[in-house]
Amino acid sequence: MKKIILTFTVLCLAALAQAQKYEGLALTPPMGWNSWNTFEVEVNEKLIKETVDILVSSGMREAGYTYVVVDDGWEALERDDGGNLVPDPKKFPSGMKALGDYIHANGLKFGIHNDAGTRTCNGFPGGRGHEYQDARLYASWGVDYLKYDWCATGTANAPETYKTMRDALYAAKRPVVFSLCEWGNNKPWEWAQDIGHLWRTTGDITDCYNCQGEYDMGLRFILQLQEGLEKYAGPGHWNDPDMLEVGNPGLSLAESRSHFTLWSMLAAPLMAGNDLRKMTPETLAILTNKDAIAINQDKLGKQAYRYMKHLDKVIYVKELSNDEWAIAWHNTGDKAFTLRINWKHFDFLNGTYNIKDVWKNKAVGTTHKNMEINIDSHDVVFLKLRKS
Repeated sequence: MKKIILTFTVLCLAALAQAQKYEGLALTPPMGWNSWNTFEVEVNEKLIKETVDILVSSGMREAGYTYVVVDDGWEALERDDGGNLVPDPKKFPSGMKALGDYIHANGLKFGIHNDAGTRTCNGFPGGRGHEYQDARLYASWGVDYLKYDWCATGTANAPETYKTMRDALYAAKRPVVFSLCEWGNNKPWEWAQDIGHLWRTTGDITDCYNCQGEYDMGLRFILQLQEGLEKYAGPGHWNDPDMLEVGNPGLSLAESRSHFTLWSMLAAPLMAGNDLRKMTPETLAILTNKDAIAINQDKLGKQAYRYMKHLDKVIYVKELSNDEWAIAWHNTGDKAFTLRINWKHFDFLNGTYNIKDVWKNKAVGTTHKNMEINIDSHDVVFLKLRKS
C-alpha cells in the first residue's frame, strides 16, 4: 500500500511540475509582424515569405522585430482523419514545417494562430479537445509563438481553458510564447500571469483614431481601456492592447506616430500589422525609431501610467532603468496648441535631467529650464530624460 501511495504521489508531483508556462520568454514585450490587420484570412506562403524578406532587408529584424505570426486563415476547413490540423494546400503548398524553416533560416521566429474553442473566429478548426495533439504538431513545425483566440467557446471557463493549452505547450517540450486573445472579457490581467506571456485587454483595433464599433475600436478608445492596468505588467507577462496599425490607410502620419509612441510607453507588444511590401519611408522610420523601441524594451518592464489629463492634453509617464524617465504628451483634440512644460510639476524627478526629443532625435536642453513646444492635432511630444 505504501508503495502504491508513493507511486501515486510521484505521479501527481510530476503532473504538477508540468503545470506551468515556459519561463524566461518575453522578458521584454514581444516584437514582430502579424498578418491579421491588413490581410485577415487572405494569407498564403508567398506573402509570408515576402514579408520575411522585407523584415530582413528593411532593417526591421535588426530593430527587434523577431516574430512572424500567421493569423487566422492558414488552415484547411477540416482536420485530417487522424484529427490533425492541416494547412490549406492552396495557400501553403509547402506546408507549415517548410515555412517555419524559412522563417528560422532568416533569423526570425515562427508564430501561428488558433482558437480555444471548437472553431476559430472565421470558421476554421479550433483547438478545443485537441490541445495536446496540436501542441505536439506545433512543436514539430518549429512554432515559437502561439496566439490563441476565444471564439466558439460556449460556456467554457477562460482560466481553465487557457491552462489546458499552457500545459499542452509545456508537455510538447518546445518553448513557445503564449498569447491569450480573449479580448479582456474575463479580466485576464487578474489571473493570466502564470498562464501566458501576454493577454489582450480589448477587442480588435482598427486603423481609425476616433472610431468605436460593436467590437472594433480606434486608437483613442483602446488607450482609455489601458488606464489602471499598469500594475499587472512586467517581464514575462504583458498587457496587450492589440497589434499596431502604424502605416495603415486609416491613420494620418501624426496618428501613426502617436500610436507607436503610446504603445512604446505602455510596454505593449510591438506587432506590426501593415503591408510591408507597400511601406513608405515615413512608416519605416516610425517603426524603427531606436529611442522609442528602447523605451518599449526597457529591462525594468514598467508600463506607463496616465499622469494627468486636462481638456485635450493627456500626459503619460514611464519609469525606466538607470534612473531615467520617458514622458509623452498626447493631443487628443482637433486643433494644435502650444505645450508649456514646467518641470517643477513633475514631482517624481530628482535633480536635473538632460532631455532628448525622441522624434526629432536631438537634445533639447535640460529640466533646469521650462519649455514651450507646439503639438499638432492627434500628435505627440515624446521626451526621454537622463540624469545630468
